[in-house]
Amino acid sequence: MFLQNALDFLPILLKGAVVTVQVTAGSFLLSSVIGLLLALMMVSKVRAISLIAIGVVNVIRGLPIIVQLFYIYFVLPDFGIQLTAFQAGVIGLGIAYSAYQAENFRAGIQAIHQGQIEAAESLGMRGAMVMRRVVLPQAFRIALPPYGNTLVMMLKDSSLVSTITVAEMTRAGQLIASSTFENMTVYTLVALLYLALSLPLGYALRRLEARIGKRGKA
Repeated sequence: MFLQNALDFLPILLKGAVVTVQVTAGSFLLSSVIGLLLALMMVSKVRAISLIAIGVVNVIRGLPIIVQLFYIYFVLPDFGIQLTAFQAGVIGLGIAYSAYQAENFRAGIQAIHQGQIEAAESLGMRGAMVMRRVVLPQAFRIALPPYGNTLVMMLKDSSLVSTITVAEMTRAGQLIASSTFENMTVYTLVALLYLALSLPLGYALRRLEARIGKRGKA
């Protein structure tokens, strides 16, 4: 019975898994862009810019992700901003994780020795060029482990977008379970599918870290 039910439910859950991957990829890209921008603002020598970025990061980190999702999906329409559930999920998860990405990038940037920046400036590089050619490549290598962990965490937390009706894997499981009452079968499959996504991803990230680490030592 378990096997037959699993075979019946799997195609629907796999469709949800595709949406899960799409939400995770979109949110990760958005969080990386916003996080990098916030990190650059946080390390700015202009105190006002730095304080604004720190304040934004603290506010985002202080709000539960589910509250941010609800606000974007249910409250923004009151201001004339209509988003689909998928769009709201990607934007909400991306903004929520941008604060953590900002801290990852900030730590990487601040780990670069000041002497390297001064050496680059002595060669005629200035401002954005120093950041782009000297600081950010090294900062990315330093930030890669927590950066990769953030991706795995986002994959799992993408299940939160089910609360705003995004048809990802958890939502698909909820719908199947509510109509068939086969809770054990459904949620066992959901758990196994999450593991099937997250374990290879974690392995690939560790291999990438090792490869980049070797290049950095070469």
